[in-house]
Amino acid sequence: MSQTTLSAFTPSAPLNGIAPLPHLGLIRAAGADAASFLHNQLTNDVLLMKDGQCRLAAFCNAKGRMQASFVVYKRSAEEVLLICRKDLIAQTVKRLSMFVMRAKAKLSDASDEFQMRGLAGDAVAQALSGLSSEAALTVEPWQRHTAQAADVLTLYPALGHARALWIAPIDVALPTGPALGAELWQVGEVMSGIAWVELATFEAFVPQMLNYESVDGVNFKKGCYPGQEIVARSQFRGTLKRRAFIVQSPVVMTAGQEVFSSLDATQPCGLVAQAASDGAGHVAVVELQLSATENSSLHLGAADGPVLSLLPLPYALRDDI
Repeated sequence: MSQTTLSAFTPSAPLNGIAPLPHLGLIRAAGADAASFLHNQLTNDVLLMKDGQCRLAAFCNAKGRMQASFVVYKRSAEEVLLICRKDLIAQTVKRLSMFVMRAKAKLSDASDEFQMRGLAGDAVAQALSGLSSEAALTVEPWQRHTAQAADVLTLYPALGHARALWIAPIDVALPTGPALGAELWQVGEVMSGIAWVELATFEAFVPQMLNYESVDGVNFKKGCYPGQEIVARSQFRGTLKRRAFIVQSPVVMTAGQEVFSSLDATQPCGLVAQAASDGAGHVAVVELQLSATENSSLHLGAADGPVLSLLPLPYALRDDI
């Protein structure tokens, strides 16, 4: 079976509405050095990030393995918020705090001080409708729009639908509109082709294994950060041999499950990075050896496990940065 023939996936309902985000939380970095401190720890530029921008970024260990991933933005000159998986917040705050040293920055779990919702489809346009016409049309990923007391952070689209994060203090009224289930929102996360690092995949990937360099999650021109040498070497020493793909499965998948190729039953060729299910089926972002995506079949859990079908990525992989 050749995996170069891609399948198609249609969710059980359109990605349109306002969704709860129980799997996500917030870390606050506060202080005069908050931005410069994070700039020296993450894979992306934080120091020069403008008010109208947000960033995808990763926090790596010394070997370039991702310990957490974030959507980052400056809420003010001395306050930076990092959205990440809730199951990683406690250990990430602890690990980042170890590097603060003399910097004027304090990290804390701010999840209880803010409320977040996922916006998809028409809900994104509705959230931006009170802004200038130019801003309302700006739904390119990694943009920050301020709508009264709330921030709207645009993300990569999924299945042709715009997506954004809505963030505001807990005393601000929630946006109104059609409800979107958390499960369907997470299907959209998978279909965007951008996986969060979660507890089950802690230190499993370098950023390129999740295509972060292809979706503006790595800045190769910024200064050093933990693992920077490994990340840069992975990019520039030659062809990358492991990438992230989207797959569909006949059974439920979970992050951290191994994937096998029909060509080799003895060792896995990949790992499930993030999985989601709805009434239409089961999808996941899976990190794979490139050689396993051609002239073989992919199987979940074992070489004779359920067959996985490749789905198209919604963005192009970048060979050169």
